[in-house]
Amino acid sequence: MGLAVKSLIEGIDQIPDYRLYGRIAGVMGLMIEVAGLERDLSIGQRCDVVARGRGPVSCEVVGFRHGRALLLPFGSVEGIGLGCKAELVKTDPVVWPCEAWLGRVINALGEPIDGKGPLPSGELPCHLRRPPPPAHGRQRVGSKMDLGVRTINTFTTCCRGQRMGIFAGSGVGKSVLLSMLARYTASDVNVIGLIGERGREVQEWLEDDLGPEGLARSVVVVATSDEAPLVRRQAAYMTLSVAEYFRDRGAHVLCLIDSITRIAMSMREIGLSAGEPPASKGYTPSVFAQLPQLLERAGPGVDGGSITGLFTVLVEGDDHNEPIADAVRGILDGQIVLDRTIAQRNRYPAIDVLRSVSRTMPNCNQTAENELVDRARTLLSTYDDMGELIRIGAYKKGSDPLIDEAIGYQPELEAFLSQSRGERADLDTGYADLARILGLEWPPGDPLDNPS
Repeated sequence: MGLAVKSLIEGIDQIPDYRLYGRIAGVMGLMIEVAGLERDLSIGQRCDVVARGRGPVSCEVVGFRHGRALLLPFGSVEGIGLGCKAELVKTDPVVWPCEAWLGRVINALGEPIDGKGPLPSGELPCHLRRPPPPAHGRQRVGSKMDLGVRTINTFTTCCRGQRMGIFAGSGVGKSVLLSMLARYTASDVNVIGLIGERGREVQEWLEDDLGPEGLARSVVVVATSDEAPLVRRQAAYMTLSVAEYFRDRGAHVLCLIDSITRIAMSMREIGLSAGEPPASKGYTPSVFAQLPQLLERAGPGVDGGSITGLFTVLVEGDDHNEPIADAVRGILDGQIVLDRTIAQRNRYPAIDVLRSVSRTMPNCNQTAENELVDRARTLLSTYDDMGELIRIGAYKKGSDPLIDEAIGYQPELEAFLSQSRGERADLDTGYADLARILGLEWPPGDPLDNPS
């Protein structure tokens, strides 16, 4: 049986034999109460509410209270009032991606928003709430992945299927760093989720930062900050579902999401509307349950493909220990920390090497590569510890040979860590340049000492 016929049969099987209706019994803010369907609904199901003077509004069941179902809309509640009809939608929320989606920009519902015409549909559906692959069936992370950014390639090496967080405050340069990763990473496909972004910045980012070359091998999912919390959360599910489609076909996918914090904020809005008690900084307990379910969907696949996830985390008030940053750091396989003081020195990308870590290092490197990175980290750490004394002239040259050495190497190391937006740096060149700065022989004498 062909895939097209099988898909058609599945679609026919999902057509309901009958329709169930309820009535709107209350509206408070964005929360809609429905009576008459409470015994037929469950959490996560969809209903179409027929608003007065406009078409149906899609809603999702988020809870139950006093014998009534609680719904949140994907759009505006205008026109929804007491007595309006609510119809149960029995089909599961799915998306139908295909290879022709590359180069397109879509919204959280899988609809095109780039003005390039309708999106073709694939042959098989992908469920938006798909669970992560089973832990015992997943492959291990693959070989090193060239991300095109010198500092990350060298000091926080990333492997195929790894998940990394980019932690930064506002205005520190994470959007520019994301655009460099999207353009320069050696991946088959990019799936990019811009969630909670300012509306005016989306087009600028697509045209100026990502560019035509980056967009050609990407699918971009957009949900701006003015959209309903359900839409912003669904944009995250949509991003992972599209990435899973390409992964299941053997592709090595780079999944970029900006930002996890705004997704958590939308989850908080949903939880509070449903009556959940606020916990840490107002975030509801369900937020910390949903985040691992979302982020675990990235990673190595079962049959060859992989999703390498790079997710930004907007730390509030530059507090890297705030609840969402702390929770995400415990889920992911490493973090890249952007520091405001480094950005104020006009060094971009403003990556704090000493606070950034990759959990696949040092196992993915040769012994000589690890020794080279350790040597550079030692010099950077020594200078950082004595930086204040050096700048005010309180350190006397000759007091400590290691500090003297760190001061001598600092200008070249600082230049090594800097990279312009239009510059691409590959893995091998990064190690070679770092070895040249430190006066070490490169390539190493024994190429057979790779522990991986």
